[in-house]
Amino acid sequence: MKLSNPKFIILSTSIISLLCSIGAYALDAPVNKDQVEGRSVETKGKVKEATGKIIDDKKMETEGKNQKNLGKVQKGYGDIKQDIKEDK
Repeated sequence: MKLSNPKFIILSTSIISLLCSIGAYALDAPVNKDQVEGRSVETKGKVKEATGKIIDDKKMETEGKNQKNLGKVQKGYGDIKQDIKEDK
């Protein structure tokens, strides 16, 4: 499916804003492996979900939602591990 110009602009803007949000996470130091990987998976899922919405691909949109939620779970697990480590 060929992207029209407005759809391409929306997709590009979404991807750029998501990538900028990753930079904000870099300021939260120290972080563990699960936090980093979880945020990465979550961001990939958000991009995939937005792409699926724009190109009207329900399968891709659903895969993106699932991937985003898995990333949130992994990030939450990493956050809990970090909190336990800091309390010691």
